[in-house]
Amino acid sequence: MINETLPKEEISKTKRQMIFKKVYGTLLGVAYGDAMGMPTSLMNPIMIRKMFPERITQLLPAPIGHVIHNGMKAGQITDDTQQTLLLVDLFLEEKKFTKEGVAKKLLKWAKSLNAFETLILGPSSLRALKMIDSGVSIDEAGWMGDTNGAAMKISPAGIVNPGDYDAVVKDVAEICIPTHNTNIAIAGASAVACAVSAGMVSENLETIIDAFMYGAEEGMKLGNQWYGASIIKRAEHALGIIRSGKSEEEIWQDLYDYIGAGVAMSESVPLALALVVYYDGDPLKTIEAAANLGGDCDTIGAIAGSIAGAFSGSDVFPNEIIERLSKVNNIDLKNYAERLTEILVSK
Repeated sequence: MINETLPKEEISKTKRQMIFKKVYGTLLGVAYGDAMGMPTSLMNPIMIRKMFPERITQLLPAPIGHVIHNGMKAGQITDDTQQTLLLVDLFLEEKKFTKEGVAKKLLKWAKSLNAFETLILGPSSLRALKMIDSGVSIDEAGWMGDTNGAAMKISPAGIVNPGDYDAVVKDVAEICIPTHNTNIAIAGASAVACAVSAGMVSENLETIIDAFMYGAEEGMKLGNQWYGASIIKRAEHALGIIRSGKSEEEIWQDLYDYIGAGVAMSESVPLALALVVYYDGDPLKTIEAAANLGGDCDTIGAIAGSIAGAFSGSDVFPNEIIERLSKVNNIDLKNYAERLTEILVSK
């Protein structure tokens, strides 16, 4: 907390530093969660235990022959972080999120990576971006998009609206229109972004949970009405599992079996929240669990990492992790955080 008895200049400096650490922590959480989960992504728990009997506790390369990440280096990020930074770029350029801007950024990025001919994109994004490229309206392209691709990249909407959940949901809905314009996708993405927004201003995990639930509830009112299990009910069940008193490995297995760890919004998003709460908002422990639990590990790591990173800030991330992410991927997350901070402190 800021000591209000300090001189005004010191208060301003302290506030800027606090905001920067929260923003930086969020971006680091996305990238580290993504890169940690990359080697085990799309594996089930049995496969992970067989290939990594001592658990994954550090950044590793993808196993030879990995179904989607073959050849990727230790610390390399995937589309989860890349799309997150596309949204940051858009906000830095336009100071707002627009469906046209999102569609333009995503389409240009996808074509630059030949994503239409590979397995880089998730199912909803691939389908929608192909439709947009063929001339379908942005407002129509995402009408069936219901997977977790909306949640993996959504943290910037929480970063730029600290503590303002209604503004968060409004931005999330705009971001989701091109590729994930369904109520279930907007609900999941809003839950995550509101949790990030809460983490930007709160040191209380109950506030994070309340913000998550609020985002899920409000998001369900928006977009094309689609089918899917309740994110709120699944999240409540997931929180019950982590409070069961069972061992860590038993809890992991119960979360995998009863909540699920796939690409569905109502699986990966409630699971991510449960991991954040179980590990008391510690991004390192949260991300390590996501990498070892099974399923869509990189995306769950990125989602959970964004929430825990906002909650705990950047100081908890070791320098060697930060340096590896920067070097392997040629990205400067600190610079992104500094530029976002400048906008936030000038509001």
